[in-house]
Amino acid sequence: MTRAILLALLAHWRRHPGQALTLVAGLALATALWTAVQAINAEARASYAEANSLLQPARAGTLTAPTGAIPPRTYAALRRAGWQVSPVLEGRLDAGAARVTLLGVDALTYPALPVPDDTADAGNPADVLLPPGRLFADPDTAAALTRADLPPVVPASDMPAGVVLTDIAVADRLLEAGGRLSRILVATDQPAGRPLLSDIAPDLVYRPAEAQAGTEGLTRSFHLNLTAFGLLSFAVGLFIVHGTIGLAFEQRRAILRTLRALGVPARGLALAMFAELLAAGLLAGLAGVGLGYVIAAALLPGVAATLGGLYGADVAGSLALRPGWIAAGLGMALGGVVLAGAHVLWKARDLPVLALTGTEAWRLAGARGLRLQLAAGVALILAGWLAVWLFDGLLAGFACLGGLLLGSALLLAPLLAGLLRIGARLARRPVADWLWSDMRAQLPGLSLALMALLLALATNIGVGTMVSSFRLTFTDWLDRRLSADLYISTEDDSRTEALRQWLIPRAESVLPIRSAALRLGDRPGRVYGVIDDPIYRATWPMVRETPGLWERLSAGEGVIINEQLHFGAGIAPGDDLQLLPGWTLPVVGIYADYGNPDPQAITSLDTLLAHVPDLPDRQLAVRSADPPALAAALRDAFDLPADAIMPQAQIKTLSLGIFDRTFLITGALNLLTLGVAGFAILTSLLTLWTIRLPQLAPAWAMGITRARLAWLEILRAVALAALTALLALPLGLLLAWTLLSVINVEAFGWRLPMYLFPLDWMRLLALALVAAALAALIPALRLRRLPPADLVKVFANVR
Repeated sequence: MTRAILLALLAHWRRHPGQALTLVAGLALATALWTAVQAINAEARASYAEANSLLQPARAGTLTAPTGAIPPRTYAALRRAGWQVSPVLEGRLDAGAARVTLLGVDALTYPALPVPDDTADAGNPADVLLPPGRLFADPDTAAALTRADLPPVVPASDMPAGVVLTDIAVADRLLEAGGRLSRILVATDQPAGRPLLSDIAPDLVYRPAEAQAGTEGLTRSFHLNLTAFGLLSFAVGLFIVHGTIGLAFEQRRAILRTLRALGVPARGLALAMFAELLAAGLLAGLAGVGLGYVIAAALLPGVAATLGGLYGADVAGSLALRPGWIAAGLGMALGGVVLAGAHVLWKARDLPVLALTGTEAWRLAGARGLRLQLAAGVALILAGWLAVWLFDGLLAGFACLGGLLLGSALLLAPLLAGLLRIGARLARRPVADWLWSDMRAQLPGLSLALMALLLALATNIGVGTMVSSFRLTFTDWLDRRLSADLYISTEDDSRTEALRQWLIPRAESVLPIRSAALRLGDRPGRVYGVIDDPIYRATWPMVRETPGLWERLSAGEGVIINEQLHFGAGIAPGDDLQLLPGWTLPVVGIYADYGNPDPQAITSLDTLLAHVPDLPDRQLAVRSADPPALAAALRDAFDLPADAIMPQAQIKTLSLGIFDRTFLITGALNLLTLGVAGFAILTSLLTLWTIRLPQLAPAWAMGITRARLAWLEILRAVALAALTALLALPLGLLLAWTLLSVINVEAFGWRLPMYLFPLDWMRLLALALVAAALAALIPALRLRRLPPADLVKVFANVR
């Protein structure tokens, strides 16, 4: 019997291959976009884990100095006191063909060391400690180490790109560090009875491992955004699947009723349909995973460039097949098809033998569901805002977004029904009255496709507004923050002083850039010291300020903080901020600091040096009437390397390039989501074609030509798309405000102003109308070419 039931059910798909293709293609598209995002995230996380295992190995925490350099006597005191610690020296090294990060470690105490690709290349393990030492680097970085005085290089594929590992004595010689350390790693297991760190090294700042923002922590919000877009794309694709399954059920009511009348139990019928859905889900899942791999492989190089430029995270540019995201893709496909068909399985299980058939039952069910959709939509929106009000964090922000989008999607059908009812009342001609009424009658069949279009348009408007607002704000912020014409870096303080003395008579102003690494609001941060210069008063991007801000700052009687510290620690102007034990200053202002994940503060340089002496003096900001000429003269006078002088324009170009790459993946997913929504409209119109004839045949019989009916079909699709686009506009703007004022604050610690871009909305509206017209074109052409005999046959049956 089971075989007979399955053959009867599958006969529907043989008669309607378009619906079968729609079901599989819709689910495959949804799975592909989700799988692509998961594949990209998995590749990035694998790269982070590989890099962190060497650069940030397992430890309890890290000790750093406010000045950035720890004297060797401090490390020796910690070891003598019984602390299990390991020294690290880090710096930039000109290695010949490239500049690399040189990481010097104690090979006997460092928690993680690389494994050579060929153990024969490493030689005797003692060679690492004995002169001239060994350098470990990945093969590509190793090929760039062409400087003649470098020790032998050992290729190690588990090393991150651009980083060279060696013994700390070798690193000290190459970097000319004079025995100073960059940081000290504190082991997890420590002997009992040891003295307190504050007694041995009171000047050092202890940063617990969980409080340090590694590459994975910095990029978590980026990957969470990708996951959110993947889920949205998957939901849009499920609308196609849900609509196709629902339509197929309505068209198969007669078959199901016949099977029930022949004695097939409802449970057996439901199980057969469940098996049918699982088979479709497996087929679509395999196709979706394959397509997702292709999409991810195409997008991954751009994502790798984004993460490298924005966060300094090295991610492989090639994609590996990983069981995790393959299984997740198949699981989402199977779970998605079951979720999309759950209502059909429930109906099949409880289907009465003499249930209503055809579109009338479908229309009545759709009308009854409008009130439920209205209530559910309002409840979801309220629940989303309640999540933000009751809870903090990024997940609460995304819960708000989810409630807003899904709730608005559920509200679409009731709102469209109301608008169509108003349009019917305003109609003055019979054809117009029939067109409005016909659109309202077809709304249940098209509502899911229109929901997909609503979400796609709202997402494009919201994300587009956010990105464009961010770019305008970021560009203005760069103009204000990068107020100097040249930015100069040196290797030691004496070189900086010589440059300063040479520049003072030749430049308009020479500003030092000096900072100390301190804990701000229980988080590791940085405090900068500035001199009293008019450029700061004229250009610094202040968000909030108090009267006499710059006078108090110059006198050392106040401090300004960035938005990250303001939102992260809840510190506002007027509050006191402890910079060091015994050094507390009132907050006199808040400034914008986009792109920086850490808290930051600024005070007078003299005051900072009084509390943290011996700060490195290795950066200068210079204002000049002729920056190119001054830069050329500076290079000639001091023989500076190419990257020692950075013109303002070059920094802006690099920063904007990183910004554009950051949102490249977002724009691609937006276009893909909009494409899926257009496909949803096309498939809905194609699947509804077979049940449209009973509505069109009477109109044709009363004198409306097939050509005019075809144009009216296109007009109907375009009108519904236009109404949906108009409703998507306020939703998109609300989404943009949520992204700028809620998600950005939770994810990055800053709030952005919102700008409006009406021309972008018009282009998007035109694109939606074109997509709807193209989707309606195939059914319209079918109608235009339909033989009159097929229309006459409609009247031979009771519908």
